[in-house]
Amino acid sequence: MPADNERVVSHLKAARKAKGWSQSELAARVGVKRQAIYDMETGKYVPNTALALRMGRELGCRVEDLFSFDGPETAQPVTLAEKAGGVNTRVSLARVRDRLIAYPVDGKWLLNEGFQAADALLSSDSGHVQFFQKDLHVDKKVLLLGCDPAFAILGAHASQWAVEAKVQCRFASSHLALERLKGGYAHIAGTHLHDSPVGDSNVTLARKFLSDSGAIVVGFSFFEEGLMVAQGNPHGIRTVSDLAAETVSIVNREPGAALRILFDELLERAGLTGECVKGYDHLVVSHNQGAQLVALRLADAALGLRAVAVAHGLDFVPLDAVRCDLVIPRDFLDLPAVRVLLDVLQTRSLREELASLPGYESTHTGQIVGHV
Repeated sequence: MPADNERVVSHLKAARKAKGWSQSELAARVGVKRQAIYDMETGKYVPNTALALRMGRELGCRVEDLFSFDGPETAQPVTLAEKAGGVNTRVSLARVRDRLIAYPVDGKWLLNEGFQAADALLSSDSGHVQFFQKDLHVDKKVLLLGCDPAFAILGAHASQWAVEAKVQCRFASSHLALERLKGGYAHIAGTHLHDSPVGDSNVTLARKFLSDSGAIVVGFSFFEEGLMVAQGNPHGIRTVSDLAAETVSIVNREPGAALRILFDELLERAGLTGECVKGYDHLVVSHNQGAQLVALRLADAALGLRAVAVAHGLDFVPLDAVRCDLVIPRDFLDLPAVRVLLDVLQTRSLREELASLPGYESTHTGQIVGHV
């Protein structure tokens, strides 16, 4: 008998339809009335063991495939990728190799229109999780870390291509994404460093982190980066040198972010240091956070993408353009969701949608640009 906090969920209808049988046909095969089949499919009636076994035999499946409990999962051990605070911490999960990896669903995941759904609750010792639902989907999920907002579009196209392929995207700087990928906390890292005179910076950085395990580097997008400023650009900002004015304040990105690296290089070329720029040490962790502060007139400029500036009704001062790549370890290439993702990168629909974003190009989308 199920426990008081469990209910039996019927998958009988799907199994019957897969055989192409009507309720009456199945009823005749197992020796019951059609109404009994209807009641079992709608959850009104739970069959006894003998009847359940007969239906499993006729349908060519296990009883567990026809009926399951929908109740609390037993606690499962988990590896927490980031520090979590407080009680009742909600987490998102992904299985990376032989570990169940958890990331807090914290403030950085909140959307203007609502909360981001989580997979489980973290235990007080941060060592176990209690699933909200059955955890079968976790094994079908791949976790992509990076800071290109268009990764959400990639995930949506992958889900439309194959329902069982779930690509979960979480914001992280290029360096942090590769660091987490190396540590086994993700399946894919997105990186968009600006090329140096000695070669392709994305491939070089991937080799620095993953030379022992091997990986492929696949082109995803190409976009404009620069300064997001208030509509009408009231301070007349044209270059990074203009940020040294006493009347101008900025918000910056964290060390390791590709835009922060570019910004520091441009300041150095202009003969400036961070001390010359008001707000240099005021950090935000995403393009959207910076854009929101500028839109609220709490900062005069923020580092970000043209597409993000347009989305927030801001003006944009271009500084450079960069290619964003996906770094995928070789032992993940056979994962079903990764295969779907690689197929989706070749589709015209994805490329057309990427190219429709302000400041984006899809020339390199799907191309293998390097090996590690």
